[in-house]
Amino acid sequence: MGENAPAVEMRGIVKRFPGVLANDQIDLRVAAGEIHALLGENGAGKSTLMNILAGLYRADAGQIFIHGQPVTFRSPRDAISHGIGMVHQHFMLVESQTVAENIILGLNEPRFWLNMAGVAQKIAAMAEHYGLAVDPNAQIWQLSVGEQQRVEILKALYHGADILILDEPTAVLTPQEAEQLYETVRHLAAEGKAIIFITHKLSEVFNAAHRVTVLRGGRVIGTLAPDETNDAELARMMVGREVLFTTDKACCPSGDVVLEARGLNALNDKGLPALRDLSLEIRASEILGIAGVAGNGQRELAEVVTGLRKARSGSLRLHGISVTNCSPRRMIENGVSHVPEDRLGMGLVGNLSIADNTILKEYRQVPLARGAFLSRPAISAYVRDLIQRFGISAPSANTPVRLLSGGNLQRVILAREITAGAGHGNGAGKRAPLLVAVHPTRGLDVGATESVRKLLIDQRNAGAAILLISEDLDELLAISDRVAVMYDGRLMGTVAAEQADIGHIGLMMAGKDV
Repeated sequence: MGENAPAVEMRGIVKRFPGVLANDQIDLRVAAGEIHALLGENGAGKSTLMNILAGLYRADAGQIFIHGQPVTFRSPRDAISHGIGMVHQHFMLVESQTVAENIILGLNEPRFWLNMAGVAQKIAAMAEHYGLAVDPNAQIWQLSVGEQQRVEILKALYHGADILILDEPTAVLTPQEAEQLYETVRHLAAEGKAIIFITHKLSEVFNAAHRVTVLRGGRVIGTLAPDETNDAELARMMVGREVLFTTDKACCPSGDVVLEARGLNALNDKGLPALRDLSLEIRASEILGIAGVAGNGQRELAEVVTGLRKARSGSLRLHGISVTNCSPRRMIENGVSHVPEDRLGMGLVGNLSIADNTILKEYRQVPLARGAFLSRPAISAYVRDLIQRFGISAPSANTPVRLLSGGNLQRVILAREITAGAGHGNGAGKRAPLLVAVHPTRGLDVGATESVRKLLIDQRNAGAAILLISEDLDELLAISDRVAVMYDGRLMGTVAAEQADIGHIGLMMAGKDV
């Protein structure tokens, strides 16, 4: 793999932010033809390091070498000109433009005449070749998060980078699609491309990587080959302690029906059918998992349940009371909480502080408010308690949430939604709350994933009804009581989690009756 002439070498990289040393003297070598996994907790410095390599940040100290030559990147364009492409965890797409327009952004050719039909045809062929289905003519805002991530992958491949950085690329893929991506990555490596594969899934290290580098607290803990290690050792290197890989989910008898949907039909953002005569129910002390490939109606289901999207027909009942097409505020007042798939776009206000984001559902209530005015002392005490209870790591409660790692972003959302769903000032009384959680552990490391799953199970044990939408089948089977599979807006079937077969679920996700 050309160890004597690495495609990428980073020496002594240091990067500081206010109150945080994100990268502390990091060395990294990636050879041409190598798939190199980068592991670490959220906040360990992985994305910062790769943003430096991609030209988005400038290091405070250290040097980068590309194919043995020292380089200095002042912008992403400089990095792209040296053959570096990055698929970011938080997407870098223009929502008002089409898939094809986004993919050709930044290219120097053609200069005078754009044959968009030809571009779309080429993208469609690439999408089919790589198993990343997406409509080249769709606008980005019309796509689900999973489909947007496919666009990012296609864009990097379309630009022909020979050093490709993939940040959580399989987070929204089915097992079959993930395996197809592994084959694509192996093929690219065989052609001599260097691949840096950031992932929180330890299994991916053993499926695809030639070597793995583990970061913790901004420092390199070690670099080794997958056949020299195991899950337990890698997890211990990542988080500095033993990690439980099995979720302790004790048997919990379900209670009364909390949410009942009957014959729901709804349209997606393109005006096409997204939900087709869908019926389901969730009981207190139950987690109902929804499995399916991105774009098969899961997002629309979550939005109908939380009041963000109107149903064209059908009914929705909460504790036996009709709430069909109620407003989001009315759903909140009835004890419905929502952990959305897009943390920064929908779940949080990036420029607001942790404190302001955590009170978004409670600021009208005593003791946080006194009449028309906010009580800052009460808010400070309230937020300090949430930061401690939910393990939010940040310099202060006044830190803008846009500066937080993915795991801490999710903890802020969960802190707000779980406390609101528990009946703090929302009028829910003693009725079981409903929590709609969409991809709650996407992009999180093993430690943060363990924490989030435990929080969900604790809520279920406390009597909450939870609608869990995820494309991670292992997660669905680990913490759900029942798993329902969606395809093309329809419910293909529902099975008890302990009796579920991944192969059968995968077939149902592909639209096959089993």
